[in-house]
Amino acid sequence: MPIATRAFAATAADKPLTPYSFDRRDPGPDDVLIDVKYCGVCHSDLHAARSESGRSTYPLVPGHEIAGLVKAVGANVTRFKEGDRVGVGCMVDSCRECASCQEGVEQYCVPGFTGTYGGKDKKGGTNETITQGGYSDHITVDQHFVLSIPDSLALDVAAPLLCAGITTYSPLKEWGVGPGSKVAVIGLGGLGHMAVKLAAAMGAEVTVLSTSDRKKADAERMGAKHFLINSDKDAMKAAAEKFDLIINTVSATHEIASHVQLLARDGAMIMLGLTTEGLPVFALPLLWRRRRIAGSLIGGIKETQEMLDFCAEHGIACDIETIAPDQINDAYERMLKSDVRYRFVIDMEKLAA
Repeated sequence: MPIATRAFAATAADKPLTPYSFDRRDPGPDDVLIDVKYCGVCHSDLHAARSESGRSTYPLVPGHEIAGLVKAVGANVTRFKEGDRVGVGCMVDSCRECASCQEGVEQYCVPGFTGTYGGKDKKGGTNETITQGGYSDHITVDQHFVLSIPDSLALDVAAPLLCAGITTYSPLKEWGVGPGSKVAVIGLGGLGHMAVKLAAAMGAEVTVLSTSDRKKADAERMGAKHFLINSDKDAMKAAAEKFDLIINTVSATHEIASHVQLLARDGAMIMLGLTTEGLPVFALPLLWRRRRIAGSLIGGIKETQEMLDFCAEHGIACDIETIAPDQINDAYERMLKSDVRYRFVIDMEKLAA
């Protein structure tokens, strides 16, 4: 029987999000029905709600940083039971057959993974031709894409880990960050503040690069040892060839050529921000020190669970500001002004009847 679901949805690119009701599918044999308690607000939610890529389909319920409690499970589900603390990130399905899926990196599924919202819903259901996300009071998800949230992590601060946490954890692990590593983080926002916390917990010496020093105290509190203003030419020159890894979290168009000079030999800059325009670089600084510029996209389900367990072990959580669902439009405007430290989280229990 379909599950009546309340939500906040975008109905057009130029309109605010408004209350919306629809039906979720009843859990099938492999499904988990979740009562959504909290949902983080990612900058990509805003991009999708306003169809900045031109591909959004409406009505659209954003939200892919979901934390809640299991309400019901299908007959084949053995990993979860009613009342378990669980999360859902950016994916709710993939082909399960390609090399990437078989290797546990479903985010690189060759045909493309199914996004938690705005994707083609393979399982369908009443009123569900596209997937709808976590700005809602229920969600039904295949058990393979459901994560266990450790008891020591509060659900509200755990929710953004399902995107901001894994997006930064994955490249730190892939590029072997550990004791002795020197890591720079460009931008101290939703992603950047998690990169600082995670890299510091892995034993790295962390430097934050920013356009001003207004977040310096926050960076130091999170574990950064150094703070560098990237418009300070003398400081940038002094930091040349210092870093093994640069995590670039900036989504806006920005200059990166000078930042390449900060990389040591064999160093890499990892691009995490969703920039829509080209960012010029020069070949000589890359080949002169065998430097690399690479990208990284969230993480697979196994790695996401590993990240949650790592955060629980090291007491790492997102810095959040909790809002009610009807404050989402104001939150979007504040995000555009970088007026949040450092992630909005929607308390879905405040969803009006």
